[in-house]
Amino acid sequence: MGPNYVPEIIKNIFGLPTFIKPMSDVYHATILNLHQPAGNLLELWHEKSWEAHEILYALDRIPRSLWEHEDVARIHLSLSGTLLETLSDPEFQQSAYGVVDCGSLLWYFQNLSIFKILGTAYYHPVLPLIPETDRHHHLERWQGIARHLFNRNQFQGFWPPEMAFSMELIPLVKRMGYRYVVVDSEHVEAVTPMSWQTLRYQPHVARYEGEEIVVVVRDRELSNAQESGMDRDWFESEVRERTKWCESAPLVITATDGDNGGWFRNPDEQANFWGFYKELLRQAKSGLTRIKPCFIDDYLDRFGTFGEVHIKTGAWNTGWHHGRNFTQWTGSQAQNDVLNRICLTSKELETTERQLQNRQDSEFSAHLEEARWHLLRAETSCNIYWGESWVPRAHADLEACWSELNHMKCRL
Repeated sequence: MGPNYVPEIIKNIFGLPTFIKPMSDVYHATILNLHQPAGNLLELWHEKSWEAHEILYALDRIPRSLWEHEDVARIHLSLSGTLLETLSDPEFQQSAYGVVDCGSLLWYFQNLSIFKILGTAYYHPVLPLIPETDRHHHLERWQGIARHLFNRNQFQGFWPPEMAFSMELIPLVKRMGYRYVVVDSEHVEAVTPMSWQTLRYQPHVARYEGEEIVVVVRDRELSNAQESGMDRDWFESEVRERTKWCESAPLVITATDGDNGGWFRNPDEQANFWGFYKELLRQAKSGLTRIKPCFIDDYLDRFGTFGEVHIKTGAWNTGWHHGRNFTQWTGSQAQNDVLNRICLTSKELETTERQLQNRQDSEFSAHLEEARWHLLRAETSCNIYWGESWVPRAHADLEACWSELNHMKCRL
Protein backbone atom coordinates (compact mmCIF):
# COMPACT_ATOMS: atom_id res chain seq x y z
CA MET A 1 0.00 0.00 0.00
CA GLY A 2 1.27 3.47 -0.88
CA PRO A 3 1.55 6.36 1.55
CA ASN A 4 -1.62 7.96 0.19
CA TYR A 5 -3.78 4.87 0.74
CA VAL A 6 -6.89 5.49 2.87
CA PRO A 7 -8.45 2.43 4.56
CA GLU A 8 -11.86 1.47 3.19
CA ILE A 9 -13.56 1.91 6.56
CA ILE A 10 -12.36 5.52 6.85
CA LYS A 11 -13.36 6.19 3.27
CA ASN A 12 -16.89 4.90 4.02
CA ILE A 13 -17.23 6.94 7.19
CA PHE A 14 -15.99 10.25 5.82
CA GLY A 15 -16.84 9.84 2.15
CA LEU A 16 -13.19 10.09 1.13
CA PRO A 17 -11.70 8.60 -2.03
CA THR A 18 -9.51 5.56 -1.64
CA PHE A 19 -6.54 7.53 -2.87
CA ILE A 20 -5.91 11.21 -2.11
CA LYS A 21 -4.16 13.17 -4.82
CA PRO A 22 -0.85 14.45 -3.42
CA MET A 23 -0.10 18.15 -3.67
CA SER A 24 1.36 18.84 -7.10
CA ASP A 25 4.31 21.06 -7.83
CA VAL A 26 3.57 24.77 -8.09
CA TYR A 27 5.69 26.62 -10.63
CA HIS A 28 6.72 30.11 -9.62
CA ALA A 29 7.92 32.79 -12.03
CA THR A 30 9.44 35.96 -10.57
CA ILE A 31 9.53 39.16 -12.64
CA LEU A 32 11.44 42.31 -11.71
CA ASN A 33 10.77 45.54 -13.55
CA LEU A 34 13.78 47.88 -13.72
CA HIS A 35 13.30 51.40 -15.05
CA GLN A 36 14.82 54.85 -14.71
CA PRO A 37 13.58 57.76 -16.86
CA ALA A 38 16.01 59.29 -19.34
CA GLY A 39 18.73 61.19 -17.50
CA ASN A 40 17.22 60.56 -14.07
CA LEU A 41 19.97 58.31 -12.72
CA LEU A 42 22.67 60.76 -13.83
CA GLU A 43 20.70 63.64 -12.29
CA LEU A 44 20.42 61.74 -9.01
CA TRP A 45 24.14 60.96 -9.17
CA HIS A 46 24.94 64.67 -9.10
CA GLU A 47 22.12 65.93 -6.87
CA LYS A 48 21.12 63.02 -4.60
CA SER A 49 24.10 60.71 -4.76
CA TRP A 50 22.85 58.59 -1.85
CA GLU A 51 19.72 57.65 -3.82
CA ALA A 52 21.70 56.90 -6.98
CA HIS A 53 23.94 54.66 -4.87
CA GLU A 54 20.90 52.84 -3.46
CA ILE A 55 19.51 52.20 -6.94
CA LEU A 56 22.82 50.98 -8.34
CA TYR A 57 23.43 48.71 -5.35
CA ALA A 58 19.89 47.29 -5.73
CA LEU A 59 20.64 46.46 -9.38
CA ASP A 60 24.06 45.02 -8.61
CA ARG A 61 22.61 42.91 -5.80
CA ILE A 62 20.44 40.96 -8.24
CA PRO A 63 23.10 38.78 -9.93
CA ARG A 64 25.32 38.63 -6.86
CA SER A 65 22.48 37.16 -4.81
CA LEU A 66 21.92 34.36 -7.31
CA TRP A 67 25.35 33.08 -8.37
CA GLU A 68 25.50 30.40 -5.67
CA HIS A 69 22.02 29.17 -6.69
CA GLU A 70 22.52 29.11 -10.44
CA ASP A 71 21.00 25.62 -10.68
CA VAL A 72 17.58 26.69 -9.32
CA ALA A 73 17.36 30.50 -9.50
CA ARG A 74 15.03 31.75 -12.22
CA ILE A 75 14.41 35.50 -12.60
CA HIS A 76 12.75 37.45 -15.41
CA LEU A 77 14.01 41.00 -15.90
CA SER A 78 12.42 43.87 -17.77
CA LEU A 79 14.87 46.74 -18.28
CA SER A 80 13.63 49.90 -19.96
CA GLY A 81 15.58 51.29 -22.88
CA THR A 82 16.40 54.45 -20.94
CA LEU A 83 17.93 52.43 -18.10
CA LEU A 84 19.95 50.35 -20.56
CA GLU A 85 21.05 53.56 -22.25
CA THR A 86 22.36 54.94 -18.95
CA LEU A 87 24.06 51.74 -17.79
CA SER A 88 25.82 51.32 -21.15
CA ASP A 89 26.91 54.97 -21.44
CA PRO A 90 30.74 55.13 -21.11
CA GLU A 91 30.60 58.48 -19.31
CA PHE A 92 28.16 57.22 -16.71
CA GLN A 93 30.08 53.96 -16.35
CA GLN A 94 33.21 55.94 -15.57
CA SER A 95 31.37 58.08 -13.02
CA ALA A 96 29.84 55.09 -11.28
CA TYR A 97 32.98 52.96 -11.34
CA GLY A 98 34.02 52.25 -7.77
CA VAL A 99 30.38 52.04 -6.70
CA VAL A 100 29.05 49.61 -9.31
CA ASP A 101 30.75 48.33 -12.45
CA CYS A 102 27.84 48.93 -14.85
CA GLY A 103 29.53 47.19 -17.77
CA SER A 104 30.05 44.03 -15.73
CA LEU A 105 26.47 44.28 -14.44
CA LEU A 106 25.12 44.18 -18.00
CA TRP A 107 27.40 41.20 -18.66
CA TYR A 108 26.04 39.39 -15.59
CA PHE A 109 22.48 39.84 -16.88
CA GLN A 110 23.46 37.79 -19.94
CA ASN A 111 23.54 34.63 -17.78
CA LEU A 112 20.88 32.49 -19.46
CA SER A 113 20.79 30.00 -16.58
CA ILE A 114 19.51 32.62 -14.16
CA PHE A 115 17.88 35.36 -16.22
CA LYS A 116 15.32 35.75 -18.96
CA ILE A 117 15.09 39.23 -20.41
CA LEU A 118 11.58 40.41 -21.21
CA GLY A 119 10.99 42.80 -24.06
CA THR A 120 9.43 46.17 -23.35
CA ALA A 121 9.22 49.70 -24.80
CA TYR A 122 12.24 52.00 -24.93
CA TYR A 123 10.96 55.13 -23.20
CA HIS A 124 8.53 53.28 -20.91
CA PRO A 125 5.25 54.81 -22.18
CA VAL A 126 1.73 53.81 -21.22
CA LEU A 127 1.22 52.19 -24.62
CA PRO A 128 -2.60 52.43 -24.86
CA LEU A 129 -2.42 56.18 -24.11
CA ILE A 130 0.02 57.15 -26.88
CA PRO A 131 -0.71 57.37 -30.63
CA GLU A 132 -0.76 54.03 -32.42
CA THR A 133 1.83 55.26 -34.93
CA ASP A 134 4.39 55.76 -32.14
CA ARG A 135 4.06 52.40 -30.42
CA HIS A 136 6.13 50.33 -32.83
CA HIS A 137 8.97 52.90 -32.64
CA HIS A 138 9.23 52.31 -28.87
CA LEU A 139 9.29 48.53 -29.31
CA GLU A 140 11.77 48.61 -32.22
CA ARG A 141 14.16 50.93 -30.41
CA TRP A 142 14.13 48.74 -27.31
CA GLN A 143 14.93 45.65 -29.37
CA GLY A 144 17.76 47.54 -31.06
CA ILE A 145 19.62 48.30 -27.83
CA ALA A 146 18.70 45.01 -26.13
CA ARG A 147 19.92 42.83 -28.98
CA HIS A 148 23.25 44.62 -28.83
CA LEU A 149 23.71 44.57 -25.04
CA PHE A 150 22.40 41.05 -24.41
CA ASN A 151 23.82 39.43 -27.56
CA ARG A 152 20.63 37.75 -28.73
CA ASN A 153 18.01 38.27 -31.41
CA GLN A 154 14.88 36.94 -29.75
CA PHE A 155 12.98 37.73 -26.57
CA GLN A 156 9.99 35.47 -25.89
CA GLY A 157 8.10 37.50 -23.32
CA PHE A 158 6.76 41.05 -23.45
CA TRP A 159 6.42 43.28 -20.40
CA PRO A 160 4.10 46.25 -21.10
CA PRO A 161 5.41 49.31 -19.27
CA GLU A 162 3.30 49.90 -16.16
CA MET A 163 1.61 46.62 -17.17
CA ALA A 164 -0.65 48.87 -19.25
CA PHE A 165 -2.31 46.75 -21.91
CA SER A 166 -5.32 46.60 -24.21
CA MET A 167 -6.50 44.05 -26.75
CA GLU A 168 -5.59 46.29 -29.70
CA LEU A 169 -1.90 45.88 -28.83
CA ILE A 170 -1.94 42.15 -29.59
CA PRO A 171 -1.14 42.39 -33.35
CA LEU A 172 1.80 44.73 -32.70
CA VAL A 173 3.28 42.60 -29.91
CA LYS A 174 2.87 39.48 -32.03
CA ARG A 175 4.43 41.17 -35.06
CA MET A 176 7.46 42.08 -32.96
CA GLY A 177 8.10 38.38 -32.40
CA TYR A 178 6.88 37.90 -28.85
CA ARG A 179 5.38 34.63 -27.69
CA TYR A 180 3.59 35.84 -24.56
CA VAL A 181 2.58 38.99 -22.72
CA VAL A 182 2.33 39.53 -18.96
CA VAL A 183 -0.96 41.04 -17.75
CA ASP A 184 -2.37 41.85 -14.33
CA SER A 185 -4.95 39.52 -12.79
CA GLU A 186 -7.33 42.46 -12.25
CA HIS A 187 -7.88 42.82 -16.00
CA VAL A 188 -8.24 39.22 -17.24
CA GLU A 189 -11.70 37.84 -18.02
CA ALA A 190 -12.50 34.28 -19.05
CA VAL A 191 -13.92 33.57 -22.50
CA THR A 192 -13.58 29.81 -22.09
CA PRO A 193 -15.53 28.72 -18.97
CA MET A 194 -13.05 28.14 -16.14
CA SER A 195 -12.61 28.47 -12.39
CA TRP A 196 -10.92 31.53 -10.92
CA GLN A 197 -7.93 29.37 -10.01
CA THR A 198 -7.55 28.25 -13.62
CA LEU A 199 -8.00 31.82 -14.85
CA ARG A 200 -5.23 33.13 -12.62
CA TYR A 201 -2.80 30.21 -12.49
CA GLN A 202 -2.79 28.88 -16.07
CA PRO A 203 -1.56 30.57 -19.25
CA HIS A 204 -4.23 31.32 -21.85
CA VAL A 205 -4.54 32.90 -25.28
CA ALA A 206 -6.15 36.21 -26.26
CA ARG A 207 -7.28 36.97 -29.81
CA TYR A 208 -7.76 40.26 -31.64
CA GLU A 209 -8.36 40.84 -35.36
CA GLY A 210 -7.06 37.45 -36.40
CA GLU A 211 -3.95 37.51 -34.20
CA GLU A 212 -3.47 35.67 -30.94
CA ILE A 213 -0.87 35.74 -28.19
CA VAL A 214 -0.27 33.77 -25.02
CA VAL A 215 -1.32 35.58 -21.84
CA VAL A 216 0.37 34.86 -18.51
CA VAL A 217 -1.26 36.33 -15.43
CA ARG A 218 0.42 38.25 -12.62
CA ASP A 219 -1.10 37.53 -9.22
CA ARG A 220 -1.79 41.02 -7.88
CA GLU A 221 -2.09 40.16 -4.18
CA LEU A 222 1.03 38.01 -4.03
CA SER A 223 2.88 40.67 -6.01
CA ASN A 224 1.83 43.28 -3.46
CA ALA A 225 3.44 41.08 -0.82
CA GLN A 226 6.58 40.70 -2.93
CA GLU A 227 6.80 44.48 -3.15
CA SER A 228 6.33 45.23 0.55
CA GLY A 229 7.96 42.21 2.22
CA MET A 230 7.06 38.67 3.25
CA ASP A 231 8.60 35.54 4.72
CA ARG A 232 8.96 32.17 3.06
CA ASP A 233 6.55 30.28 5.34
CA TRP A 234 3.75 32.77 4.74
CA PHE A 235 4.38 32.74 0.99
CA GLU A 236 4.34 28.94 0.78
CA SER A 237 1.17 28.71 2.84
CA GLU A 238 -0.57 31.36 0.74
CA VAL A 239 0.48 29.75 -2.54
CA ARG A 240 -0.67 26.34 -1.34
CA GLU A 241 -4.11 27.68 -0.37
CA ARG A 242 -4.57 29.60 -3.60
CA THR A 243 -3.62 26.72 -5.88
CA LYS A 244 -4.90 23.67 -4.00
CA TRP A 245 -7.93 23.22 -6.29
CA CYS A 246 -5.98 23.62 -9.53
CA GLU A 247 -6.45 20.57 -11.74
CA SER A 248 -3.27 21.19 -13.73
CA ALA A 249 0.20 22.31 -12.70
CA PRO A 250 -0.25 25.93 -11.54
CA LEU A 251 1.93 28.80 -12.68
CA VAL A 252 2.13 31.55 -10.05
CA ILE A 253 3.60 34.84 -11.27
CA THR A 254 4.76 37.59 -8.97
CA ALA A 255 5.93 40.82 -10.59
CA THR A 256 7.09 44.10 -9.05
CA ASP A 257 9.69 46.78 -9.41
CA GLY A 258 13.12 45.44 -8.50
CA ASP A 259 14.96 48.64 -7.61
CA ASN A 260 12.36 50.69 -5.74
CA GLY A 261 11.15 50.48 -2.16
CA GLY A 262 12.92 49.63 1.06
CA TRP A 263 12.65 45.87 0.67
CA PHE A 264 14.70 45.91 -2.51
CA ARG A 265 17.06 48.74 -1.59
CA ASN A 266 17.82 47.50 1.94
CA PRO A 267 21.35 46.00 1.90
CA ASP A 268 20.61 43.69 4.87
CA GLU A 269 19.85 40.23 3.50
CA GLN A 270 17.73 39.46 6.55
CA ALA A 271 15.47 42.38 5.72
CA ASN A 272 15.30 42.41 1.93
CA PHE A 273 13.78 40.44 -0.93
CA TRP A 274 16.92 38.45 -1.63
CA GLY A 275 16.98 36.96 1.85
CA PHE A 276 13.44 35.68 1.25
CA TYR A 277 14.18 34.45 -2.27
CA LYS A 278 17.41 32.68 -1.36
CA GLU A 279 15.62 30.81 1.43
CA LEU A 280 12.99 29.74 -1.12
CA LEU A 281 15.79 28.54 -3.41
CA ARG A 282 17.43 26.57 -0.63
CA GLN A 283 14.13 24.86 0.14
CA ALA A 284 13.56 24.10 -3.54
CA LYS A 285 17.07 22.69 -3.91
CA SER A 286 16.61 20.38 -0.91
CA GLY A 287 13.16 19.25 -2.01
CA LEU A 288 11.46 20.67 1.09
CA THR A 289 8.94 22.72 -0.86
CA ARG A 290 6.60 22.09 -3.78
CA ILE A 291 7.26 25.59 -5.12
CA LYS A 292 9.53 25.31 -8.12
CA PRO A 293 11.16 28.47 -9.55
CA CYS A 294 10.80 28.39 -13.32
CA PHE A 295 11.09 30.34 -16.53
CA ILE A 296 7.77 31.10 -18.18
CA ASP A 297 8.85 29.84 -21.60
CA ASP A 298 9.98 26.52 -20.07
CA TYR A 299 6.57 26.14 -18.44
CA LEU A 300 4.84 26.87 -21.76
CA ASP A 301 7.02 24.34 -23.56
CA ARG A 302 5.99 21.67 -21.07
CA PHE A 303 2.36 22.47 -20.24
CA GLY A 304 1.05 24.79 -22.95
CA THR A 305 -2.06 26.93 -22.47
CA PHE A 306 -5.57 26.27 -21.17
CA GLY A 307 -8.27 28.47 -22.75
CA GLU A 308 -9.15 31.88 -24.15
CA VAL A 309 -9.35 35.13 -22.22
CA HIS A 310 -10.20 38.77 -22.82
CA ILE A 311 -7.96 41.52 -21.43
CA LYS A 312 -9.68 44.61 -20.10
CA THR A 313 -7.82 47.85 -20.74
CA GLY A 314 -5.85 48.78 -17.63
CA ALA A 315 -2.51 48.92 -15.83
CA TRP A 316 -1.07 47.51 -12.64
CA ASN A 317 -1.82 48.99 -9.25
CA THR A 318 0.46 51.78 -8.06
CA GLY A 319 0.02 53.24 -4.59
CA TRP A 320 -3.71 53.63 -3.99
CA HIS A 321 -4.55 53.43 -7.71
CA HIS A 322 -6.25 50.25 -8.89
CA GLY A 323 -5.04 50.66 -12.49
CA ARG A 324 -8.41 50.78 -14.22
CA ASN A 325 -8.94 53.55 -16.78
CA PHE A 326 -5.36 54.75 -16.30
CA THR A 327 -6.41 57.24 -13.63
CA GLN A 328 -2.80 57.50 -12.48
CA TRP A 329 -1.95 59.25 -15.75
CA THR A 330 -5.23 60.96 -16.67
CA GLY A 331 -6.49 62.33 -13.35
CA SER A 332 -5.84 66.04 -13.91
CA GLN A 333 -6.39 68.62 -16.61
CA ALA A 334 -2.64 69.16 -17.00
CA GLN A 335 -2.09 65.43 -17.58
CA ASN A 336 -4.83 65.30 -20.22
CA ASP A 337 -3.59 68.47 -21.87
CA VAL A 338 -0.12 67.06 -22.40
CA LEU A 339 -1.56 63.78 -23.70
CA ASN A 340 -3.61 65.74 -26.24
CA ARG A 341 -0.54 67.69 -27.24
CA ILE A 342 1.38 64.45 -27.73
CA CYS A 343 -1.31 63.28 -30.16
CA LEU A 344 -1.23 66.54 -32.12
CA THR A 345 2.56 66.50 -32.29
CA SER A 346 2.62 62.89 -33.43
CA LYS A 347 0.15 63.65 -36.25
CA GLU A 348 2.26 66.60 -37.39
CA LEU A 349 5.42 64.50 -37.39
CA GLU A 350 3.75 61.81 -39.49
CA THR A 351 2.47 64.43 -41.94
CA THR A 352 5.95 65.94 -42.27
CA GLU A 353 7.51 62.52 -42.77
CA ARG A 354 5.09 61.72 -45.61
CA GLN A 355 5.96 65.01 -47.29
CA LEU A 356 9.65 64.15 -47.08
CA GLN A 357 9.47 60.50 -48.00
CA ASN A 358 10.72 61.04 -51.56
CA ARG A 359 13.51 63.44 -50.63
CA GLN A 360 17.01 62.03 -50.33
CA ASP A 361 18.37 64.59 -47.92
CA SER A 362 20.54 63.59 -44.98
CA GLU A 363 19.90 66.90 -43.20
CA PHE A 364 16.14 66.38 -43.32
CA SER A 365 16.59 62.83 -42.08
CA ALA A 366 18.67 64.05 -39.14
CA HIS A 367 16.04 66.64 -38.15
CA LEU A 368 13.29 64.06 -38.49
CA GLU A 369 15.13 61.62 -36.27
CA GLU A 370 15.77 64.34 -33.69
CA ALA A 371 12.07 65.27 -33.72
CA ARG A 372 10.96 61.68 -33.25
CA TRP A 373 13.44 61.15 -30.40
CA HIS A 374 11.98 64.12 -28.50
CA LEU A 375 8.42 62.96 -29.14
CA LEU A 376 9.05 59.43 -27.91
CA ARG A 377 10.87 60.68 -24.82
CA ALA A 378 7.96 63.04 -24.06
CA GLU A 379 5.72 59.96 -23.90
CA THR A 380 7.59 58.47 -20.90
CA SER A 381 5.00 57.35 -18.34
CA CYS A 382 6.85 59.04 -15.46
CA ASN A 383 6.30 62.47 -17.04
CA ILE A 384 2.59 62.27 -16.31
CA TYR A 385 2.51 59.86 -13.38
CA TRP A 386 3.85 62.15 -10.67
CA GLY A 387 0.71 64.28 -10.67
CA GLU A 388 1.75 67.43 -12.50
CA SER A 389 5.31 67.85 -11.22
CA TRP A 390 7.00 66.20 -14.22
CA VAL A 391 4.55 67.39 -16.89
CA PRO A 392 6.94 70.26 -17.84
CA ARG A 393 9.50 67.64 -18.87
CA ALA A 394 7.08 66.31 -21.47
CA HIS A 395 6.30 69.82 -22.73
CA ALA A 396 10.02 70.62 -23.01
CA ASP A 397 10.55 67.62 -25.30
CA LEU A 398 7.45 68.48 -27.31
CA GLU A 399 8.76 72.05 -27.78
CA ALA A 400 12.03 70.62 -29.06
CA CYS A 401 10.12 68.31 -31.41
CA TRP A 402 8.12 71.23 -32.85
CA SER A 403 11.33 73.23 -33.29
CA GLU A 404 12.74 70.46 -35.48
CA LEU A 405 9.50 70.15 -37.43
CA ASN A 406 9.27 73.90 -38.04
CA HIS A 407 12.88 73.97 -39.24
CA MET A 408 12.05 71.30 -41.83
CA LYS A 409 8.86 73.10 -42.93
CA CYS A 410 10.82 76.27 -43.62
CA ARG A 411 13.00 74.26 -46.03
CA LEU A 412 10.14 72.59 -47.91
